[in-house]
Amino acid sequence: MKEEKVKEVIDKIRPQLQADGGDVELKEVTDDGVVKVKLVGACAGCPMSTVTLAMGIERTLKEKIPEVEKVEAI
Repeated sequence: MKEEKVKEVIDKIRPQLQADGGDVELKEVTDDGVVKVKLVGACAGCPMSTVTLAMGIERTLKEKIPEVEKVEAI
């Protein structure tokens, strides 16, 4: 799985997060399909961040890139 492809998908998600004062940074893409991200800004302390991660970021990445197994916040 190419990190560049993951970055492209995250760049499409990013405006929605930025509209709420947050953002996401790609930290790592492992060989076994784990995408590690850091939620920043308003997302970092938001109680809904786990929902954003699972239902927004992870779901979208899995739809666009089948090799993605899971997304972890670090």
